[in-house]
Amino acid sequence: MATAKKAASKTAAAKKPAARKAAAKAPAKKTAATKAAKPVVKKAAAAPKKAPAKKARQPNAAFMKALTPSAALAAVIGDKAMPRTEVTKRLWDYIKKNSLQDAAKKTMINADEKLKAIFKKAQVSMFEMTKLISEHLK
Repeated sequence: MATAKKAASKTAAAKKPAARKAAAKAPAKKTAATKAAKPVVKKAAAAPKKAPAKKARQPNAAFMKALTPSAALAAVIGDKAMPRTEVTKRLWDYIKKNSLQDAAKKTMINADEKLKAIFKKAQVSMFEMTKLISEHLK
């Protein structure tokens, strides 16, 4: 029986170097426990670079060109020549002052008598409104 144990131990010893070589070639498998156990090393944040001083944003000249409103539009916003942006701003002031924005659907504007002369409809969307206003500016 002793000889059988020795023979078994010799064959196991012969297999160990081959197993070690195979293990050295194959990368070690990482388990979830070993991944979680490793501390996460964060790199230090680099000092923020100072950007060169920016120039103030210049408005587009086409939007700032003074335009004269038609008589119908002048009844709502005034008869002075003003840029397209200011026309839209004053028209919104008029709409909010007179509560002309639809309560159910806020994108719709209910026209009163003065706005019907401009829009030619009882109700328009706020996106369509700028298109209809452009027809009344020269």
